Amino acid sequence: MFTFSIRRTAVLLLSLSSLGLAVADSSRGLARLPVSVRRVPNGGIQPQLLTDRAGTLHLLYYAGDPAHGDLYYVKSSDAGHTWTSPLRVNSSPGTAIALGTIRGGQIAIGRRGRVHVAWNGSSQSESLGRKNPEPGQAGAPMLYSRLNDTHTAFEPERNLMTGTFGLDGGGTIAADAGGYVYVAWHARVPGATAGESGRRVWIATSSDDGKTFTGERPATHEPTGVCGCCGMTMYSDSHAILRVLYRSATEGVHRDIYLLTSRDRARTFADRKLDIWNINACPMSSMAFAEGAGKVEGSWETAGQVYFERLTDTNASPISAPGPSKSRKHPRLSVASNGETLFVWTDGAGWNRGGSVGWQLYDPTEKLTAEKGTVAGVPAWSFAAGAETAQGFLILY
Repeated sequence: MFTFSIRRTAVLLLSLSSLGLAVADSSRGLARLPVSVRRVPNGGIQPQLLTDRAGTLHLLYYAGDPAHGDLYYVKSSDAGHTWTSPLRVNSSPGTAIALGTIRGGQIAIGRRGRVHVAWNGSSQSESLGRKNPEPGQAGAPMLYSRLNDTHTAFEPERNLMTGTFGLDGGGTIAADAGGYVYVAWHARVPGATAGESGRRVWIATSSDDGKTFTGERPATHEPTGVCGCCGMTMYSDSHAILRVLYRSATEGVHRDIYLLTSRDRARTFADRKLDIWNINACPMSSMAFAEGAGKVEGSWETAGQVYFERLTDTNASPISAPGPSKSRKHPRLSVASNGETLFVWTDGAGWNRGGSVGWQLYDPTEKLTAEKGTVAGVPAWSFAAGAETAQGFLILY
């Protein structure tokens, strides 16, 4: 019999996990899912990773000049060991953007497995956004594309901004099994209060799998403002409940996290404040959702620390990543079918500066397990993403 110190035991558990072996949690009698960590294929950055009901992985990533590059889509049926040949999402080259890390593409899977993508258009986009009446210049467009009917290529992108202007932080997308597709962004309209205080969350809706969209409508009605250079995220769960996470900019300093929830397919929204952060600066932060085992969780950053919360439990409280930190950003979540949560974030990243990826595994009751780790080498303008596979959890960075 061998006796290990607590530290050596933790190292051994992490080593077994990195080899793809399930690790038993003796305190709870569970066989925890192993975690594998790999680079995004083809040297890509900004991974957006989803697993469908059949266990197929769907990956969206960015490549090229960070100011005007391209989005690519691949999928994998063998837990991410091999990927299909990449399909370029944007039909016009160089019309996506990675600068700031929160303006890249987002992906959703809708009815009959159709893939939908939305992103902030670059300055090379043929269809620019509406003119900002203050400088008199056209802004960036909010672009959308989807896989064609044969799932062999992406359709030409379309700009969904019809009455709003001033796109800055990243837009977002969601889809459901009923054929509804939602694209949201934050912007202003003519006559609105100047600056961030006049920004609102806007949403365009499709009820025919993205073939046509309504004009944008406001999803926010309270005067919270929206953090100009921050991202958003949106998710439609298995019950067609639509949720949006965004950061406010009330009075320029109250940059709090708000949750918008719609139970009538984006016709009306209820709002709830999840976290408070008073800072007179734009933190360029992003958020994420994940669903599994009957629960929906959301994640965000506050003051250099990352948090997540079970949103389907009204008595839940935010859970922070373990250990002190002042440089954690871009939290991502994956909830496995057994209820375990993989919490992933970047550490030390900044403007045009990469960092490391950190992760922590939580049991089905959101209690810490011994499974955690850190890997250096996250490229500039990038972050990490995780998903459940048939072999455990996969993290791409």
